Amino acid sequence: MAQYFNDVSRTFNEYLLIPGLTDKNCFPANVSLKVPLVKFKKGEISDIELNIPAVSAIMQSVSDHNLAIALARNGGLSFIFGSQSVQSQCDMVQRVKKFKAGFVVSDSNLTPNSCLADVLDLVKKTGHSTVGITDNGKSNGKLLGIVTSRDYRISKDPMDKQVKEFMTPFSKLIVGKLGISLNTANDTVWEHKLNCLPIIDDQQNLQYFVFRKDYDDHQENLNELLDNNKKLCVGAGINSRDYKERVPALIEAGADVLCLDSSDGFSEWQAETIRYVKENFGSNTKIGAGNVVDKEGFLYLVNAGADFVKIGIGGGSICITREVKGIGRGQATALIEVAQARKDYLNETGIYIPICSDGGIVYDYHMVLALAMGADFLMMGRYFARFDESPTKRLKIGNSYVKEYWGEGSNRARNWQRYDMGGNETMKFEEGVDSYVPYAGKLKDNLDVTLDKIKSTMCSCGVISIPQLQENARITLVSSTSIIEGGAHDVILKEANN
Repeated sequence: MAQYFNDVSRTFNEYLLIPGLTDKNCFPANVSLKVPLVKFKKGEISDIELNIPAVSAIMQSVSDHNLAIALARNGGLSFIFGSQSVQSQCDMVQRVKKFKAGFVVSDSNLTPNSCLADVLDLVKKTGHSTVGITDNGKSNGKLLGIVTSRDYRISKDPMDKQVKEFMTPFSKLIVGKLGISLNTANDTVWEHKLNCLPIIDDQQNLQYFVFRKDYDDHQENLNELLDNNKKLCVGAGINSRDYKERVPALIEAGADVLCLDSSDGFSEWQAETIRYVKENFGSNTKIGAGNVVDKEGFLYLVNAGADFVKIGIGGGSICITREVKGIGRGQATALIEVAQARKDYLNETGIYIPICSDGGIVYDYHMVLALAMGADFLMMGRYFARFDESPTKRLKIGNSYVKEYWGEGSNRARNWQRYDMGGNETMKFEEGVDSYVPYAGKLKDNLDVTLDKIKSTMCSCGVISIPQLQENARITLVSSTSIIEGGAHDVILKEANN
């Protein structure tokens, strides 16, 4: 006979937080958002801790190297999508690991024989006003000079004027040698009143630029998530099909943590993959697993060796698994049950297993609810897809700008491995849609506002850390009329442009 769960499957929309005592120590500047990413023994510290409780989803339309760099610089972590070739994914991981805050690889380069028209085309294409002039026009070629907007006048100079006639030649440049510290490079920039400092190797090959404008930016990113070598942290998504090829390559590329990407993680394939990783690469190789929605699924993956477990099936904004297959559970209900299972497991074994809430986030306050219900961190797709740093196109539809956003279960992504149930290598039907999300601008600008909201809400709950929130939060169910009462009502709203 089938087993029935008579409790209602609930979403975040059906809950609100009850305020706690806000004492004089509860103000946003005192709030810590640091959380563990991977399992650890009670009384110890997780080998990897996030500075903010946010990771980006393992999706083509969300997590490439650009978003991974931006998110890590702000304290979170991206899982580079795995629905691409092994080499392509490894290249993205390496780009993140090679990134140096303040040291910028030039992607605007020409040769001395290029002309002013080439300069203007390149500036228009990249938006960068500083152009490196190298012998081969590449970012690592021999540096022969630089061109900035001060070196030419569009109104006077002919378009066919060659770059070598107006560039600032190498002999007149102040440069830094490869290996220079960022502090020393910035001191040189300020001492000589430069806008940028080229960094070269012993063969005069261009390696980086250090820009004056990046100094303030660096000071604003003191929350960066760094490994032991002071490089940005990055994760990578894997599947249970080609893991014997993909995992070794990703580890070699420098991925800090792996995560199995599947719509249904309660499977022997995931257990086999986890055991392969642990048996062949040891406990220092971290791997998360999922997704599951109940105690049984959670404990199955934990016993297989998972370092963290993702919770959620069918709650993503582009996911139609519940609609197509009738499989899933309300995100809040799933999270509450798994959090209790995690607590019981901790009491029995002394090992804390972080859980990741994946899906169901519509409003920023849902993030606080998810954390209060037991999530250590949140995996989000739609939230990050809206930003400049995500890999999709920005389009104008009507009077609004949008960005493309599609699910891994859509025909566009064709990530059949994520929905693999064995058998033929094919995707038989869609479990995701192809869509747009409103364009929102830069990641940092939006994320800072979101984090401010989270901190403010936590202060209203009388807590200044996420473990305190999980221990002391008071949560209430709300009725449909209560939800209406919570928004603007019984007034005539002014137009936004008035």
